[in-house]
Amino acid sequence: MTKRMVFVVAAALFDEDGCILLARRPEGKAMAGLWEFPGGKLEEGETPEIALCRELQEELQIAVNPDDLKPLNFASFDYPDFHLFMPLYELRVWTGDPVPLEGQALAWVRPADLGNYPAPPADIPMFEELATRFRG
Repeated sequence: MTKRMVFVVAAALFDEDGCILLARRPEGKAMAGLWEFPGGKLEEGETPEIALCRELQEELQIAVNPDDLKPLNFASFDYPDFHLFMPLYELRVWTGDPVPLEGQALAWVRPADLGNYPAPPADIPMFEELATRFRG
């Protein structure tokens, strides 16, 4: 069976203490209340890096240089109605303080505590891998 492919891109923003920024999906969106990495869908003609810089500006009001995005992991996940492909980038440098512009709650989370945050099924393996790779 052929499914619609959905391409999204996300970032694990690390603060100076090694915590990762999570955003809680607001009410009215699919999977509302679940915690995820900031990011979003690619638009026609965008590279993943350019799309992620745009999404982080739109969602969090931060400026990101594409050269500061480091490939970290990816999800390829089969939801009932579509297949999701999501590269995850590590980001440690940006300009501005993250401000939630789309009604989402934000939390800085130690990698070991990521499993305490309910997440979309595609994100859970990445939460687990980050908790192992970045202990602290």
